[in-house]
Amino acid sequence: MAKIETHKTELIFGIHPILELLKAKRRKLRIIYTTKPTPKAWDQIAPLLPKGIQIQYVDRETLHKLAQSTDHQGVVGYASPFGIRSTFFNPTQHKLLLMLDGIQDPRNLGAMLRSAYCTNIDGIILIKRGGVSMTPSALKAAAGLAEYLDIYVAPSIPAAAELLSQAGYHLYMAVLGKAEDAMAITYQSPSCLVIGSEGTGISGAMKKHGTLITLPQRRADISYNASVAAGILLFTIARQLKKI
Repeated sequence: MAKIETHKTELIFGIHPILELLKAKRRKLRIIYTTKPTPKAWDQIAPLLPKGIQIQYVDRETLHKLAQSTDHQGVVGYASPFGIRSTFFNPTQHKLLLMLDGIQDPRNLGAMLRSAYCTNIDGIILIKRGGVSMTPSALKAAAGLAEYLDIYVAPSIPAAAELLSQAGYHLYMAVLGKAEDAMAITYQSPSCLVIGSEGTGISGAMKKHGTLITLPQRRADISYNASVAAGILLFTIARQLKKI
């Protein structure tokens, strides 16, 4: 099996993550591993592969080990690192943002990124400390659509709050309990929707910086999954602000 300097690349696996990486053309696929016979979706991938790329044919057990997962759908690759913004968002250009405050599950992160792309969100804010990063599993859960998103990583919650405040964003924070009905309020542009962690919700340091909103639900002692709530709210805000 060919060797590659994996410290200079990032693992990516799954049909859609690799397809969208190739379509987006924002970073380069360096090497790709698959099986013989190739998976059915290989016919979609093959025409998009750059000339001269290394294609390594291996057994499924090797793919399991490379991906550290069985969810690779028969394709595993290494690509140049995912591009993270070095400057904060401009509210005149990036009118609707999504901030994730302490999300722990990479599948939830990926699902939210997928919804963010579908609702035409202008940018994503992640927090360096206390939340999951852009892992291969998150990219897989996003069905590759994260490749098109602008993502900024703030060093901390207070730093993110300060940047948003200075830029003039209106913050809307999804919470349980006493808050404004998310379906009934008028959202102001530029906006940033904040989704808190699956277990504890939005951090106390963040809550004082904006409007608390909540989704109607059947009982007070239950809640939507974080990524489901994010999808509903992103759709609601994006429709009202005519992003979709």
